Amino acid sequence: MKKTITLLASLLMFIQLSFSQVGGFSVGQTVSDFTVTDVHGNTHTLSSITASGQWVLIDFFFVTCPPCQSTVPFFSELHQKYGCNEGDLFCISIATGDSDAQVLAFENQYSISSGHSPAPAASGNEGGGDAVIASFLPAGYPTYCLVGPDMKLKNADIWPVTGIGDFETAMSSAGFSPNVMNCSGISSLNESSLNKSEIFPNPSSGNITISVNSKNGNSARIEISNLLGQVVYTSENDLVEGDNNIKLNLSSLNAGQYIVRISDENTSMTSSIQIK
Repeated sequence: MKKTITLLASLLMFIQLSFSQVGGFSVGQTVSDFTVTDVHGNTHTLSSITASGQWVLIDFFFVTCPPCQSTVPFFSELHQKYGCNEGDLFCISIATGDSDAQVLAFENQYSISSGHSPAPAASGNEGGGDAVIASFLPAGYPTYCLVGPDMKLKNADIWPVTGIGDFETAMSSAGFSPNVMNCSGISSLNESSLNKSEIFPNPSSGNITISVNSKNGNSARIEISNLLGQVVYTSENDLVEGDNNIKLNLSSLNAGQYIVRISDENTSMTSSIQIK
């Protein structure tokens, strides 16, 4: 059962949302431990996070779910407001099904649309998310649930979500008031060796330009993958310090959406492009 907003019947939507919650555990029950790997290659283990004293807010989702798309910007805002997982609160998104490439595309299109730093996200197929879904058994999507430092479930379903305040109210009701703090990663963003990546035109018929700023003039690798995670194009590019425009001919690719990853020895950035 999916939390999809339709115009067919308000009553049906109410029934859907009423039963959308974690079914694998009851509030107050100790949840199962898990380890997932996010789409940027970082590993996260629930017991290690809670052992540090952090509360964990989990977002169960899938990439084509409209309410997931509309509420994840608020989740990103929450993640950034409370320190990007460096403070009292740890936010993480876990997909059911979906590949790393699909979750990356979702992150680039929806998670950052509010202008805030997105929480780490693990795919179901490649990141270990499917095993977590099988344990927690969310009855609908999205399901936002809260786990305390004692590994006990504090809230089985934070819903509805119309803004960051709904998350904050749910946390407060559970006896948790995280401290607002800056994200060190955002404040040091300008120290990255690559930044200000832009792809144009987008959508494109195949000929594109990737504009990227390099701090130190290192070489950069461009890797393009389809939404199944298959690499369909790679190139090595020598950069100069400052602004660079890299021209690519992707006319041999089939129409569709692709993930573009630009990386050097220090920094990796991802974005998406639509080929017509």
